Amino acid sequence: MKKAARVKVIYSHEIIDCQFEGFDIENGEKVLVDTDQGVELAIVLTNLSLKQGDGNKNLKELLSIATEEDLQKVEENKKRNIKALGICKEKIVKHKLPMKLVDVHNFFEGNKILFHFTSEGRVDFRELVKDLAAIFKTRIELRQIGVRDEAQLTGALGLCGRDLCCSKCKKMTQPVSIKMAKEQNMSLNASKISGACGRLLCCLAYEYETYKKINKGYPKPGTKIWIGEKRGEVRDFNIQVKTVRLHMEDHKWMEVPNDAIKTNKMTGKKFVEESMI
Repeated sequence: MKKAARVKVIYSHEIIDCQFEGFDIENGEKVLVDTDQGVELAIVLTNLSLKQGDGNKNLKELLSIATEEDLQKVEENKKRNIKALGICKEKIVKHKLPMKLVDVHNFFEGNKILFHFTSEGRVDFRELVKDLAAIFKTRIELRQIGVRDEAQLTGALGLCGRDLCCSKCKKMTQPVSIKMAKEQNMSLNASKISGACGRLLCCLAYEYETYKKINKGYPKPGTKIWIGEKRGEVRDFNIQVKTVRLHMEDHKWMEVPNDAIKTNKMTGKKFVEESMI
């Protein structure tokens, strides 16, 4: 009987659903899976129910549990990656190509070597591929990537002191925009909202929808709110402590609980219940 599991490919960090049969697996176990690019080492995240598995037409094949021999082969491939990296850099200099080599990956079966690089424009690397194919006697693929992909492959520590989101989590499924930073009331200082790649922080996208939903429950900046006979204007709010900051007519500042702000059903005016402040 076929079973299904969700795994994370160790090299690409891609999370995929696989099917398998004839053996059992446990969470955290290392396995070999057949991906679009070839056989890769992955780690089991969780077993899936058959209904979940049967409902996914794009299930990959989970081939087997990784043996000590398989893990040793992966380690040997890592050594080959280092060697291939040095050779490719030499060839790039030889051919005077405007490209920066980022990463090299030997696939598990040894049937292909993938070279990732960055460049400001298109690069004619046909002669480079010929040289590399003659040296390594296998299929060679050069793939141009962006700065976000470079950060994901190389890894680093983010502003939060933790590993970069892109190097540990599933690939981004949506673009990150400055609107997301504004919605989360973050400083628009580029140094505070940019990641190691120089682009907007990936984590801005993770909590965007939550902030967007929560913010609907607060009055927008500029909204006029009355406290007794005095009128104030909303300048900002703090969702952590659930308060709204008002600039009053007498130029004083007040911070009131968001729950204390009500709307007069007759006039539509917003006011603060003084008993709640």
